[in-house]
Amino acid sequence: MITKYYRFLFLLLIALAYSNVTSAQKNPVLNGTIKDSANGETLIGASVQLFGENQIGTITNAYGFYSLSAPKGVYKLVFSYVGYQSISQNIDINSDKQINISLASLNQLSEVVVNSERRDENVASAQMGVQKLNVKEINSIPVLFGERDILKTLQLLPGIKSAGEGNSGFYVRGGSTDQNLILLDEAPVYNASHLLGFFSTFNSDAIKDVTVYKGGMPAQYGGRLASVLDIKMNDGNKKEYTVEGGIGLIASRLKVEGPFKKDKSSFMVSGRRTYADTFLAFSSDSSIKNNTLYFYDLNAKANYQIDDKNVLYLSGYFGRDKLGLGNTFGFEWGNATGTLRWNHLFSNRLFSNTSLIYSNYNYVIENLLDDNNFKVNSSIRDFNLKQDFQYTANNNHDLKFGINAIHHTIAPGKVTSSATSSVNETTIENRNGVELAAYFSDEWNLSEKVHFVYGSRFSNFTLLGPGLFKDYNKEGIVTDSARFSSSQSVVNYFNLEPRVSASFQVAGNKSIKASYTRNTQNLHLMSNSTATSPTDLYIMNSNNTKPEIADQFALGYFSNFKNNTYEFSAEVYYKKMQNQIEYRNGTDLRGNQNIEADLIYGDGRAYGIELFLKKRFGDFNGWIGYTLAKTERQFEQINDNQWFNAKQDRTHDLSVVGIYKASKRWTLASTFVYSTGTAVTFPTGKYQLNGSTVFSYGEKNSDRTPAYNRLDFSATLEPKIKPDRKYQSSWSFGVYNVYNRKNPFSIDFRQDPDNASQTQTVRTSLFGIIPSVTWNFKF
Repeated sequence: MITKYYRFLFLLLIALAYSNVTSAQKNPVLNGTIKDSANGETLIGASVQLFGENQIGTITNAYGFYSLSAPKGVYKLVFSYVGYQSISQNIDINSDKQINISLASLNQLSEVVVNSERRDENVASAQMGVQKLNVKEINSIPVLFGERDILKTLQLLPGIKSAGEGNSGFYVRGGSTDQNLILLDEAPVYNASHLLGFFSTFNSDAIKDVTVYKGGMPAQYGGRLASVLDIKMNDGNKKEYTVEGGIGLIASRLKVEGPFKKDKSSFMVSGRRTYADTFLAFSSDSSIKNNTLYFYDLNAKANYQIDDKNVLYLSGYFGRDKLGLGNTFGFEWGNATGTLRWNHLFSNRLFSNTSLIYSNYNYVIENLLDDNNFKVNSSIRDFNLKQDFQYTANNNHDLKFGINAIHHTIAPGKVTSSATSSVNETTIENRNGVELAAYFSDEWNLSEKVHFVYGSRFSNFTLLGPGLFKDYNKEGIVTDSARFSSSQSVVNYFNLEPRVSASFQVAGNKSIKASYTRNTQNLHLMSNSTATSPTDLYIMNSNNTKPEIADQFALGYFSNFKNNTYEFSAEVYYKKMQNQIEYRNGTDLRGNQNIEADLIYGDGRAYGIELFLKKRFGDFNGWIGYTLAKTERQFEQINDNQWFNAKQDRTHDLSVVGIYKASKRWTLASTFVYSTGTAVTFPTGKYQLNGSTVFSYGEKNSDRTPAYNRLDFSATLEPKIKPDRKYQSSWSFGVYNVYNRKNPFSIDFRQDPDNASQTQTVRTSLFGIIPSVTWNFKF
């Protein structure tokens, strides 16, 4: 069946490639690439509009390419992008034309000219549940220790909730942290955290574009239930060499970029390292002085434009964390990714992107005590081949289709020890699997007011040998087992994932949208803690663990007003989830040879409303985001098969962000966040057993921690503008948790040592008020 599907796509490609013979004779095609005039970076989502008898428009794709067709005639052609000066020109379209344009950032202009023709893509597009983050906004928003953080900024948007303070994980519309697909230049990042989640792995200096899909995911994305976070790195400056960076309280960063050959090829290298460990060395306490605590990461990218139709890109990321307690304990983890990408233009209508992708996440835990020493290694490694096509049939149909093949290897854990250690060596068998997918979608403009995006993704997962594979019943008892060789297929799962979104413009700047999306997930994160951890374990589908499935329905109202200065949206959604995973009581993930025996499976549901109001332009801008939501799970073995609150359930979630350009040199920013407390299970009683106090607990997640709230503030001082001065520097000052709120990180219960009949509640908070200062430079 899958072979027939791929054959269909191949024949479709041939048909589309030669369809120009008839369609191109009717209307000429205008295509090209839009770039930043200062550094040659391609601009994603830039607008191209033709004004004549009718208005015809499109936007650039993820690689800065656009294509549109129009009847022969004279038009006004306008190129525009938010934060850049628009370019307009009169053009006589009588044949196919290629027009490559470079736009100048408003920051580069001595006299700012604002063009009133701004595209209201958020209203006109049929796509729902999508948000784009502006890198300049990310750099202005106050964060912990002054370290710019994409994931922390992302959590200020409605429908996206923090997994907790000191945690880079996030929940999207009732999904768990592993149900988010995080891509860095198309490579999946399995653990996006530094320092146990206090910071994310993404250095904003190296990032060009950030897009998150909360619902109605385009068909080219798959493998996760909740969301897609698509992050693109800078290509590198094609015009000149630049160096920029910053020195903060606990970390410093440096970026170097420039051309190999001007306007032809370029590179970008960006590095960051924390030096928290250097402060430990000044301690007089030897138990602190000999500890290790640091992380570093490196982003690199190079590109080469072979000709007008071919461009090569090579990018990579490497990051590592290392923690150590003297000579007793060591812990390190990190990601490594690599992407080789080839953009090819088959014709002025057919664009191709071919990617070879590598991703590896691993961690090592060491116990260094002589009589109890051991080392634990675990990893997940992917090899990925992806082929994407975009075909502009005409101005009413923009087709995207392609195939994807991923080979997964999961090493759950290997325990090694010395001959003198009391710890036995253990190796859990590796698991291998292959994900295959083919997709097709069409962006169909039925009329000026009605737009559709429809398509489907066909996915297949195959679990491969070698290894011993067991079947378990509901009680976790082995019912059957069989050994497979490396050439054998253990089990196959096929899923069809239809997707459709539609918008109807009820007025020029107002629209109603609706969408339905089905997603499947074949990799599953095993974590029995309340927060994500670098030691969390991934497993794949098996005889016992089936693909997770989510069906999401959404309806929304979108409106821009006051010349597109303000943007408002209200979305309601309902999501039904199958094959969700929980654990039996007392499950131990480490070194567990039969982890699937301790897993139970059930259903989930999530529903809510998201409100978003944003001021996009002017000296004062920002947004307010509010979510009212409910997230529940149902398992036969938990709570008598009744629905209970999931750990990611938060009834209310509010974010307020304000950014004010106080003067030419000062920019002020502030954020306020509030959310309902986390769903937890507190003791309802206690009893004595063999002289020890044992707590008894009520229904799962029937209690709440106190509500979370926090106010942050930052101020950035820019240098005096001197046109002939290439060197620039700025200062960023910040205060995290201005009113010193003691938000709960954990709440524990224990017997009062002075009164055995009393129980003590111990509340732990991570951060009070924290000031920060960072010096940024560029030359």
